[in-house]
Amino acid sequence: EFALYQYGNDGLTASNNYIKQELDLTSDLDEVSQKLFGLTTNGGSEFCGAVIGQSLSDLNWSRDATDLKMIYIAGNERFNQGPISYKEECAKAASKGIFINTIYCGDYDQGVREFWKDGAECSQGDYFNIDSDKAITHIDTPYDEKINSYNDSINDTYYGYGSLGSSKKAMQTTQDANAAMESVSVKTERSIVKSKGKVYKNESWDLVDAVDGGKDISEMEDSELPEEFKGKSDEEKKKLIAEKKADRERYQNEINGLAVERQNYIDDKRKEMEAEGIEQDDFGTSVNKSIMEKAKEIGYKKEVPKEAEEQK
Repeated sequence: EFALYQYGNDGLTASNNYIKQELDLTSDLDEVSQKLFGLTTNGGSEFCGAVIGQSLSDLNWSRDATDLKMIYIAGNERFNQGPISYKEECAKAASKGIFINTIYCGDYDQGVREFWKDGAECSQGDYFNIDSDKAITHIDTPYDEKINSYNDSINDTYYGYGSLGSSKKAMQTTQDANAAMESVSVKTERSIVKSKGKVYKNESWDLVDAVDGGKDISEMEDSELPEEFKGKSDEEKKKLIAEKKADRERYQNEINGLAVERQNYIDDKRKEMEAEGIEQDDFGTSVNKSIMEKAKEIGYKKEVPKEAEEQK
């Protein structure tokens, strides 16, 4: 689940320390994407301690020590601004098993001087920086086109139902387009995420996921159903659902297999670039590594995809 706050925007309410919760904890990844692409700012005072503290008090954090709980906070001013001590909030986070990971938008050493590294280390989190002088390296691969083609096929297996169905289906398509506007690589990464059935689930509006989650289609009124299901017998409805589920799983498996080959290609390209002395912004890889390491610390084990085992 993800939650999202914006802060450090003077257009927000001063009495709330220029903080606004954009999303409460949710597993709706399209909604997360929509909110992120919709963010704008005109700059302002960044009260890091205040926004960390608000997230700690607002959100219904899991109390299970085996759950991975993380905060990522980004900014480009001093970490110790504002009326609330970041050190006190870091201590609260640490007591709840929450890692605070800080992202300074500027020079690495400057971020250290402005307490961003300390803001991470006080909860045993990680400190990163994004250097605005370096371009983000997007590596296109021979596998992107095929992966994105399968993504389009996956979209055809989604059937919106109920009051949310139409708008959520449109949101899915819009967020695909937003990712594509960034780069082919970003669009492909989104397609790969959508192929993970345990992560990208939409029971609240997609009929296939809803039935898979236990919803009884025979108890639904025709008015709730998408056009393809109206007027059909219960047996016909269940058969169509089973067919679409099988189609989706087939496309997901195709993407998962290609994703392994794509990552191998990217890893090889990065090694070549490194050998040639080409500077890279490897921020995404660093964050992924951080997540994996923290997960391992609390007992998670990395699952090796079947396709990777077969390649061995």
